[in-house]
Amino acid sequence: MCVRIVQANGLDLSLFQFDYDLTFAAFLLNADRTIYGRFGSRSEQQHAEKDISLEGFRKALAGALELHQHYPANKASLAGKQPLPVKMKRPEDYASLSGKYPGSIEFTGKVARTCIHCHQVREAERLLYRENKEPLPDKTLYPWPMPTLVGLSLDPKEKAKVTEVSPGSPAEKAGFKFGDEILHIQGGTSSASPILSIADVQWVLQNAPSEADLGFHIRRASGGTSSASARPGEQDLTLYLPQGWRLKNDIGWRSSTWDLRRMGTGGLVLKEASADERQKNGLRDNDLALLVEYGEHAAGKRAGFQKGDIITRVDDHSNRMTESELLGYLLQNKNKTDQAAFTVLRSGNKLDLKLALQ
Repeated sequence: MCVRIVQANGLDLSLFQFDYDLTFAAFLLNADRTIYGRFGSRSEQQHAEKDISLEGFRKALAGALELHQHYPANKASLAGKQPLPVKMKRPEDYASLSGKYPGSIEFTGKVARTCIHCHQVREAERLLYRENKEPLPDKTLYPWPMPTLVGLSLDPKEKAKVTEVSPGSPAEKAGFKFGDEILHIQGGTSSASPILSIADVQWVLQNAPSEADLGFHIRRASGGTSSASARPGEQDLTLYLPQGWRLKNDIGWRSSTWDLRRMGTGGLVLKEASADERQKNGLRDNDLALLVEYGEHAAGKRAGFQKGDIITRVDDHSNRMTESELLGYLLQNKNKTDQAAFTVLRSGNKLDLKLALQ
């Protein structure tokens, strides 16, 4: 049975846990609410469909049907895919959303104003930490890492097939090769979870600790096995996640990052300066150089920022950072109303600015 949900109003967050910045996500469920797998991945703003395909969705569905045929005998192997405890059971339980939306969209009236968008769930979660003057956890600030963060590029037309392994990455160190098919991943659970999609890989990464060993069971076309119990061509690999691995996650494309920009940089949209811009302004490759691309938001504008400014220092930090890393520094080390000191280059001249965080 196919059920389509087009709103987050009243959404059961104790069951539907996924990347809330997506425009499409699917849950493959048993009638008893056991999750066979998830589908739906995204890594950029302009091409939302880049990491998904109908071919990949079909293979995920077929894999779920195969799991269903063996259910409930295989239920223990699905333990690692099940939802985790949540602070709020529904979006409306968050203080920032409470009382503002009806239980369902009013399709005959102002549709957009009565609909809770999925990204608002992530925003509400972050605001809860912010209002309590607690630093945003890495998992909340840098959610749902794509496998590319650990060096694995996966084919969107397959379940989880490696198309590229980044040199020097954790994936290369683990021994991954082009063409490997990821069959199961063990991420701290008693048994390895069957993988049906890129989103299933993301679920493991999302819930991995700040430092961990993940066990991968793969099928390699070139053959060879790593244990007597493995089928021909199958073997086990261990992927080590080093401390701070999640902090390189690019969150700039996410809708929910707009609220992070409001809190951290007064609404500024920042982009790393190009090599030519660095050379023109006498900045080295490892220097902080974030170009202000959008500076009309009220708080940023009131603080004196202008489009075209290049941020070269924030407090005592002048080493190279991405916008995502800068937001992480600000929102994990400063509370509401705390000030951050910025140095910017404007037409070759240095200016010192102060910005109060929200």
